[in-house]
Amino acid sequence: MPLVRIDAGPIRDWDTFHDVFAQSFGFPRFYGRNMDAWIDCMTELDDPDAGMTSVHGSASDPLILLLDNVDSMPAEILQAMVECAAFVNWRRIDADEPAMLILAFQKAF
Repeated sequence: MPLVRIDAGPIRDWDTFHDVFAQSFGFPRFYGRNMDAWIDCMTELDDPDAGMTSVHGSASDPLILLLDNVDSMPAEILQAMVECAAFVNWRRIDADEPAMLILAFQKAF
């Protein structure tokens, strides 16, 4: 399975969130730096020809997004990212395509 490991420590606000994800996933220059644009890019993880990411998975090989230092990330940004990742998978399933995004992180309780 393809794995993208992101250190969430540098994510302090929405600007740094979009900086980190755009760089880690190779989003296009026209990336809108909002969660609708994030969803659009992440929905295309299995389509290299779409040019939305430089990291790819497939129906039989979904992508794992592993977040380190998730406790450093603002809670509202983490919650929005989790909800948007769920929407990416729902959107794909609704279009009769397989879910492509697996989130993995450990949060101290």
